[in-house]
Amino acid sequence: MVRRQEARVSASEPRMRIRELLPTLFLGDHQPGPLNSLTDVPGIGASTQEITSTDKSINTGVTCITPREDWYYKACYAGLFSFNGYGEMTGAHELTESGLLYSPIILTGTFGIGAAHQGVLKYGVKTLGKSFMALPVVAETYDGYLHDCASFAVTPKNVVEGLESAKTGVAMDEGNSGGGNGMICHGFKGGNGSSSRRVKIPYRNETFTVACMVQANYGAMKDLRIAGVPVGRILADEVEQDGNRNKAKQELEKAKEEKDGSIIIIIATDAPLLPHQLTRIAKRGTVGVSRVGGIGHNMSGDIFLAFSTANEIPVNQPRLVEGESRSTIEKVKVVEDSAMSSLFEGTADCVEEAIYNSLFMAETMVGLDGHKVEALPLQRVKEIMKEYGRA
Repeated sequence: MVRRQEARVSASEPRMRIRELLPTLFLGDHQPGPLNSLTDVPGIGASTQEITSTDKSINTGVTCITPREDWYYKACYAGLFSFNGYGEMTGAHELTESGLLYSPIILTGTFGIGAAHQGVLKYGVKTLGKSFMALPVVAETYDGYLHDCASFAVTPKNVVEGLESAKTGVAMDEGNSGGGNGMICHGFKGGNGSSSRRVKIPYRNETFTVACMVQANYGAMKDLRIAGVPVGRILADEVEQDGNRNKAKQELEKAKEEKDGSIIIIIATDAPLLPHQLTRIAKRGTVGVSRVGGIGHNMSGDIFLAFSTANEIPVNQPRLVEGESRSTIEKVKVVEDSAMSSLFEGTADCVEEAIYNSLFMAETMVGLDGHKVEALPLQRVKEIMKEYGRA
């Protein structure tokens, strides 16, 4: 087993994010943060690992996200939304019940979810002691078209190493990276994508960061839209004129019909929000997905989590001993609802862009059983966007 991209096919054109390919394209009123990444929210750490094999049958990985350095003792308020529930996110019941996140977030392939769950527990025991107890947050999308799921390639060790190497202040790897390594989006190679927005609240001297990362593994080619342009339908028509490419497209579509993909969206902000407000933020991930062409297919697991780093909620603290006293009242900051519309807008914009980045940065891959999934043809996309006056 090797952790490098043996299955990638050398691209004839360089990969780049959407803002690099289409620098004049309008992607919302709010400007991105300095990294245009989930890690623009201060304190968030992240790492990605790819797990591949020289025979190209194994193409999976692990993405690790830490909400803050001391996540086990200082919880974040959080909220969840399931746009379509044919998927898994462990720890979701407790998170919904308590409104608190005090676990790392791990994203991987469907068959890696058990090992990832155990990996968080192993990391916790290793770093925090045998009294460590948590219900880890682990989410999945299905990578079985390009990856041999029966290999059970993800191990708890991968997660331990991923959490130990998580870094703050560094942009997340995109495309065929981490848990997104074997994923497919809108008929092209997909995977990880990230983006952020600096949201200025109207009539207030306040600016907050909203950021997200996606593990994108959903959708049909014909439905792909970029800034409203029916790019996917145009490309699908062109593929149908090429016998070999059309055969591969039909094979992929048949496989996706039987076992569709999914999209996991992780949204973070430094705006002080309560759990019910974060649930509302999580719902707005749906707007970003729909702009790109996602409709929540029947077998798609589309699960969105939003959390805020603004308040530090004490958890797993030592119990009081006799004679000590401590108030049960916690003082927290909260944004009033009048600011929510701007945060909703920033959320939708950064989710939309993150999905584009997952497609634009992904590389063509040949995987399990010789299945080949091509990267989105960036120069052809640029030509189409010019034809529609968008570049």
